[in-house]
Amino acid sequence: MKILVAAFDPFGGEKINPALEAVKKLDDQIAGAEITKLEIPTVFHKSAQTLREKAIELKPDMILCVGQAGGRYALTPERVAINQDDARIEDNEGNQPIDVPIQEDGAPAYFATLPIKAMVQKMKEAGVPAEVSNSAGTFVCNHIMYQALYLTEKEMPSVRAGFIHVPFIPEQVVSKPGQPSMSLEDIAKGLSAAIEAMVEYHDKEDVKSIGGAIH
Repeated sequence: MKILVAAFDPFGGEKINPALEAVKKLDDQIAGAEITKLEIPTVFHKSAQTLREKAIELKPDMILCVGQAGGRYALTPERVAINQDDARIEDNEGNQPIDVPIQEDGAPAYFATLPIKAMVQKMKEAGVPAEVSNSAGTFVCNHIMYQALYLTEKEMPSVRAGFIHVPFIPEQVVSKPGQPSMSLEDIAKGLSAAIEAMVEYHDKEDVKSIGGAIH
């Protein structure tokens, strides 16, 4: 089994992206699956092009994209990506699309095809805070999740795909009072546990557990 794990480079004025640094720490094999790591630019559409080229070359069984969500305290597999770019800030090349569809012929939204609740369960068992997220935002993280699922629907229908957001690491919050953080080691441990669940549930239905939100 082959899993492509893609993570963004630093953005928004940060010098480091914990998503990318944690992915670099992953073993090359997890639960018997071969892990291929890919750095993608925090740039609308270019990120998707980079991901698509690698996916076509690798022909993975699953795709996991990883990005930073400053302000969150847990690792959060995303449930859904929407067909909308609405950038509050510019990406790394100065693009700032507002109210623009990601793909004109795409669905209004795509749900993750990874076992997100099993992933949360496995991460918690590993001692890492985790929960399901019901919004990936409208920046490049939502964009790449949507594009990964669009790619799998249109060109690679047997491939499962999804996205995890990770928190800041401690060095990023030194000048951000009140912001939560998580050690890079724990983020990497959580991602590894999530991938173990992906492998275990590759040909199974996701677990039925509470993962909803009031608001």
